[in-house]
Amino acid sequence: MTDVKRLFDFPYYQLEHKPNSAALVTKYNGQWTPMSTQEYIDKANSISRALLRMGIMPNDKIAVISTSNRTEWNIMDIGVLQIGAQNIPVYPTISSDDYEYVLNHSESIYCFVSDAEVLEKVNKIRSKTKLKEVYSFNHIEGCKHYSELFELGKDESNQNEVEERKAAVKPNDLATIIYTSGTTGRPKGVMLSHWNITSNALDASKRLPNMGEETRILSFLPICHIFERVLIYIYQYAGTSIYFAEGIDKIGDNAKEIKPNLMSVVPRLLEKVYDKIMAKAEELSGIKKALFFWAVGLGEVWEPYKANGPWYEFKLKIANKLIFSKWREALGGELATMVSGSAALQPRLSRIFGAAGMQVMQGYGLTETSPVISVEKYENSLFKIGTVGKPIENVDVKIAEDGEILVKGPNVMLGYYKDPDKTAEVMTGDYFHTGDKGEIDSDGFLKITGRKKEMFKTSGGKYIIPTLLENELKQSRFIEQVMVIGEGEKMPAAIIQPNFEFIEDWIQRKGKKIDKTLEAIANSEIIQQRIQKEVDTCNKKFGKWEQIKRFELTPEVWSIESGQLTPTMKVKRSVIREKYDLLYEKIYRP
Repeated sequence: MTDVKRLFDFPYYQLEHKPNSAALVTKYNGQWTPMSTQEYIDKANSISRALLRMGIMPNDKIAVISTSNRTEWNIMDIGVLQIGAQNIPVYPTISSDDYEYVLNHSESIYCFVSDAEVLEKVNKIRSKTKLKEVYSFNHIEGCKHYSELFELGKDESNQNEVEERKAAVKPNDLATIIYTSGTTGRPKGVMLSHWNITSNALDASKRLPNMGEETRILSFLPICHIFERVLIYIYQYAGTSIYFAEGIDKIGDNAKEIKPNLMSVVPRLLEKVYDKIMAKAEELSGIKKALFFWAVGLGEVWEPYKANGPWYEFKLKIANKLIFSKWREALGGELATMVSGSAALQPRLSRIFGAAGMQVMQGYGLTETSPVISVEKYENSLFKIGTVGKPIENVDVKIAEDGEILVKGPNVMLGYYKDPDKTAEVMTGDYFHTGDKGEIDSDGFLKITGRKKEMFKTSGGKYIIPTLLENELKQSRFIEQVMVIGEGEKMPAAIIQPNFEFIEDWIQRKGKKIDKTLEAIANSEIIQQRIQKEVDTCNKKFGKWEQIKRFELTPEVWSIESGQLTPTMKVKRSVIREKYDLLYEKIYRP
């Protein structure tokens, strides 16, 4: 088999061209446990045989909900897809009510869960769904274990039926329905075909560094999101070893253990890594502290392709040896490339991590585009700070008259499941309306300038693009989350969630007499004055009509679980506006 046209072709391609004894690696009972390409395929076939014996028909829907990425998810993915059924990935962190909606809207008839916490959520609403059975990856009392399917599929006498089903699956057939984490209303079910995702993986793979069996990947972004999922297919195509992190809180430990060469990230993770490094630096003194901040200062003006000249590169070499080498060691010492998506990356972080020898390649896309539209690559001059790279091969991008980014290509979705009206709203012929505003520079690089729907007018008729202000404000280590408000009001303002973790350290370092409870921090005049300084710094970069005139601090952490953030960490504007209505009124009608 030479052509890869359907998602389940990826492991078979790997087996034929680049078989790997550690294709998928998960940690069980404290031990990294590798699975070879051959075993991966054997187990997927066993799952397929079992599902056929359970009566699974083409186009049946099977939900998979996993708290962390793991080998089992991938086995289920191939086992389900190659018999013409669809894999319905579900975000583990959404509420039970959302579980009920997704399971019912997708008409899922079986569900596979990772652990007791997810099982508990499913069990709460199971009686209101069409689920015939729930299986778990972990051993949980009172729940069927997914290994029962290996037992059921052990008999290979119906493998010929699996092969027939595989042959019947066409590239343009539906492969998966991914429920987008909308910032308003119910999630929409994005229908993606095998070719939508496969073509995107093949075209996007050309923007990643050369990879092979010796390449170690650390995977931790949720595989239920299309960004990480398409990367997993790319990694399989390249024949790498994929290590699944134990959890987001164990990334540092896992990186030191496996020494990854590449991993995908979201900007918020890089911000947190940077904040922790800077907090430790504040504890230094004398020459060590001076050297550290000298190196960071160099990093802040870094330019790619040695554009700053030989004297700068000489100083950078010293900074790398004395300071940045320790940053790399904290992430295993061999991490050369990170792929960033899901939100805008601060140019400052792109520069600093680039100076430290860990290039951050920013990409752009949506679930509806499978997802990659554009992505950077350091080689071949395909990298420019402040942009999301150039569009990938076979994807056509144009900017509409109102500045909206429109996309056409084999990666554009089949449509929204059971919602032709919403599908029609976002399509003009073959072009998908992203809802994002952007521009293409003279070199062909795409730059995102904001969200079309989130732009608003003040009562004075001035346009405000909140995302530009928010991204600038979030560069402050004192600010964790922020939502710019002011539609129809006389001025822009902001509701800010302070970075409580950083501020607690700051209080201790500075010897401030402030109670460390969240409420006390949010109400502290000292903290409000300090954050005012951050807002003032931000305001200098914007016109007078755009500047934040007032702000209020929230006494809670915004989270996915409490409903203020989507599973991809985007602010749910309507929820924030409603939840903090008193703060809103305090700003505009004191």
